[in-house]
Amino acid sequence: MAGDLRGMRRCLLGGAVFAVCMAGTTLPTPLYGLYQEKFGFSELTVTVVYSVYAVGVIGVLLLAGNASDALGRRPVLLCGLGFAAASAVCFLCATAMGWLYAGRLLSGLSAGLFAGAATAYVMELAPHGGASRATFVATAANMGGLGCGPLLAGVLAQYADRPLHLPFAVHLALVACSAVVLLRLPETVRQQRPLSTVRPQRPALPPRVRVVFWPAAAASFVGFALFGVFTSVSPAFLAQSLDVHNHALIGLIVALAFFASTGGQLAAGRVGVGRSLPLGCVALLAGLALLAGALHWDLLPLVVLSAIVGGTGQGLAFRGALSAVAEASDADRRAAVISALFVVAYVGISLPVIGVGLLAEPIGLENAGLVFIACMALLVSIAGVYLRRRPMPATEAGGAA
Repeated sequence: MAGDLRGMRRCLLGGAVFAVCMAGTTLPTPLYGLYQEKFGFSELTVTVVYSVYAVGVIGVLLLAGNASDALGRRPVLLCGLGFAAASAVCFLCATAMGWLYAGRLLSGLSAGLFAGAATAYVMELAPHGGASRATFVATAANMGGLGCGPLLAGVLAQYADRPLHLPFAVHLALVACSAVVLLRLPETVRQQRPLSTVRPQRPALPPRVRVVFWPAAAASFVGFALFGVFTSVSPAFLAQSLDVHNHALIGLIVALAFFASTGGQLAAGRVGVGRSLPLGCVALLAGLALLAGALHWDLLPLVVLSAIVGGTGQGLAFRGALSAVAEASDADRRAAVISALFVVAYVGISLPVIGVGLLAEPIGLENAGLVFIACMALLVSIAGVYLRRRPMPATEAGGAA
């Protein structure tokens, strides 16, 4: 019993470090309007600045997605915290656009190192028999951290001095505390390999993982694309179309999507992978429909509802996807396979957002959002139909229950 409590405590501490890192990646979300006033850039530039982060994530996942399988979890995560600290310093020093690009790129490098390694680490820190709880801790730390970022920055920007500096100073302090915590946690990779074994790789999938991976990846793509729009262009929509200028309220609305995702992940543990993925697709479709209504009729309540419903759908789908691919993967390949899932997810969080930015100039932000919603609704519908016709194998479903 004492060993189980110690293992769960370590699992939760690992999740807290994960959450701190991910919070830094969304800190700028409610601040983009202030940066636009300071530097005078367009909505397209906002989406490009945002997507530089995804370029960093994808680059790390492709170049070093298996790094923690070889070198150990802790060295890779400490490196990720170093990139997170460097990102905060860039935003603290930002006097021109170059600092924003550098800060977002470093933030992406940090998240890329954490995505597969921290997820695997949290799962491995859990006591025997705690796999389901550990999966929830890992995915909740990821999404909960992403939600805390805009909430923290929005509150500080609205009610404290130096709104473009204080959020990043606070995050820098949290990163330092996280490094201390991480140094006190044990390493979980028993047979570490030399640095020379870490090579650039394409996302290769073992044959038995593929049947699980692709429908899971499609649902993850749409869920992350929805989050990409919420965290990049929704602050502009709220300010321009709905006359919402309170940074704390903007941060809260964005955070709701991520917190709802955490609730969806908790529900996924109860319904199982076999049902959580198709249910997640249905909820994502409903969230997209609500967002379309919000854009068409300029209604704030529909924005809030779309954040809650879409976030819940993302949580259901993403935890189901993560549980399925982790269950189907061998231990020595788990971080690499999880990294491949995150590659697909972060393509979803970047390319559609840039598309919205490109369309916003000629047809307007609201119409660009409606085009995005139509494309994502088609994709998630295809994934949902596929999952209904070819459900997840029983072993994976059971693995997440």
